[in-house]
Amino acid sequence: MSKKILITGGAGFIGSHVVRTFVKKYPNYQIVNLDALTYAGNLENIQDIAASDNYRFIKGDIKDVAFINKLFEEEKFDAVIHLAAESHVDRSISHPNEFIETNVMGTANLMNGFRHSCNGDFTDKLFYHISTDEVYGSLGKTGLFTEETSYDPQSPYAASKAASDHLVRSYGNTYKMPFIISNCSNNYGANQFPEKLIPLFINNIKSKKSLPVYGDGKYTRDWLYVEDHAKAIDLIFHKGIPGETYNIGGFNEWTNIDLIKLLCAQMDIKLNQAPGTSEKLITYVKDRAGHDRRYAIDATKLNRELGWKPTVTFEEGLSKTIDWYLENEKWLSNVTSGAYQTYYKKMYG
Repeated sequence: MSKKILITGGAGFIGSHVVRTFVKKYPNYQIVNLDALTYAGNLENIQDIAASDNYRFIKGDIKDVAFINKLFEEEKFDAVIHLAAESHVDRSISHPNEFIETNVMGTANLMNGFRHSCNGDFTDKLFYHISTDEVYGSLGKTGLFTEETSYDPQSPYAASKAASDHLVRSYGNTYKMPFIISNCSNNYGANQFPEKLIPLFINNIKSKKSLPVYGDGKYTRDWLYVEDHAKAIDLIFHKGIPGETYNIGGFNEWTNIDLIKLLCAQMDIKLNQAPGTSEKLITYVKDRAGHDRRYAIDATKLNRELGWKPTVTFEEGLSKTIDWYLENEKWLSNVTSGAYQTYYKKMYG
């Protein structure tokens, strides 16, 4: 069945993998990729599918109400997969309003455009909102986030995503707009902008720069390979039940310092360095404000109801990720120039 699907943020990290999955797997779908091409949006991420017959790119900002309304009125989308977001916690601490404007108001603009274009008829329509585990707050040493966990966001980023989740559910209740929400754990893999831990440290090790570790380094995260996430989004979009929430996690917890030491060991091998060379670059820095101690997603519901589970082990995924960055030095050079360098100096000195 033919569908016209709007994917927002499709030039970003996770979005580019989702766009590629849908364009290649569903040639009968029309995939429209909307991205503002801010610092983390990069058309190089999707150049391999740019000429596909079932794909179009549109540059635009979800904060622009008039533009969004016109887009929906002209295109009459059957579905929206919404990934566009400001997503870096550190950046949200220094520039919170940017996160509120994009993640909250931008989401509201999309939903308003979608529901008005549907004109009250939501037959075979869907608004699929991609969110984060950070809306749940912080865990102690035990326990997992489930779909029933109460929201307790601890950073401006997390609060903006929690607010957008609430808005999506309210539109489902108020306007009967069919929606699905998924909350995922930390993603890693190819094409991730090097402000996030893994690509940042790969780049720093290559450049023999320090590896800044917050606090005691024992903050714990659940890590998910981005291609597994894209597969989960595909499955939820097609088989998920409207009105439901699905948690997507890797069942793969690592403390920051243990992950960094594994990354260092793999980098030493791949760069033909003596064991322990990269670890010498580790530098402990002042902890960031409101730092959540531990996240861990329980993806049991997604596995039980839709049959999804991660297919890539962390060691395998990390090795593949390192290889991609080492083989794509031009991509890395392009995205780490200019404005990013100014930001990096401000955040890490």
